[in-house]
Amino acid sequence: MASIPTTSLATDSRGLEALRRTSAQDPKAAVREAAKQFESLFMNELLKSMRAASMSSGMMDNEATKLGTEMLDAQLANKMSGQSGGLADIIAKQLERQMGLSPGPIPSTQPANTSLPIVSPPGSTPKIPEKSAAGFVQQHSQAAQAAEAKTGIPAAFMLAQSAHETGWGKKEIIGRDGTNSNNLFGIKAGAHWTGPTVDVTTTEFIGGRAQKVVQKFRAYASHEESFADYAKLMKDSPRYQAVLNAGGDAKAFAQGLQRAGYATDPAYASKLTRVIDTTLRLQRGQA
Repeated sequence: MASIPTTSLATDSRGLEALRRTSAQDPKAAVREAAKQFESLFMNELLKSMRAASMSSGMMDNEATKLGTEMLDAQLANKMSGQSGGLADIIAKQLERQMGLSPGPIPSTQPANTSLPIVSPPGSTPKIPEKSAAGFVQQHSQAAQAAEAKTGIPAAFMLAQSAHETGWGKKEIIGRDGTNSNNLFGIKAGAHWTGPTVDVTTTEFIGGRAQKVVQKFRAYASHEESFADYAKLMKDSPRYQAVLNAGGDAKAFAQGLQRAGYATDPAYASKLTRVIDTTLRLQRGQA
């Protein structure tokens, strides 16, 4: 990965080219650096305003002292920028979401059984963003095909389910500390899960009433691991035998998941069937 010069981009325009190169290889790193420089510019202007308000012109003021003061302000602004929890973090998160590099807030969820995955609220039918949906299918096709080889479940069905659970990748499960779980199927960390987890505040329906609770969800090092773990869950759990037996029948697959208790949304099967149809259409368009 191309490194960005230590000299602040806010005061050295030569670093812009390095930032452009980095953005092509590591967009998130480039966004974070750009956010830091925005904060540095802001802090520099703030220091100028403070000096202008507190100091008056005197005999010792000349071009050399002005230049020295400006350089000192630039250095101070650069030192104060990029701190954890500062303005740069806020700017970076906003830029990442606008650029599609980071998912938005996690959607409301309502599984009552803590061993079950996240589900969509009843009656919600999100619009499908065609471009990002096609990119989602292309991005995860290889992992889905690997899961198909282990389970016999068509890759398109699993792609559709992960798309339904994450809003085509726009609403992945993000921990309260900002950690991305890479959990595409909304699988919670039950008592037997020994891997990493993220804590997430979700809306749960307990006794018919919506309540905000903190739940632990499985976390993976990659999306590929998420597909692999989902395949293991389907294959090893007897409750999902009907899902494995559905073959290429999309409706039977979706209904099998609902009957097995994968989701509490009464419309889950019909919604998932529609997303499967969309996924198949997108795959035909990419062929």
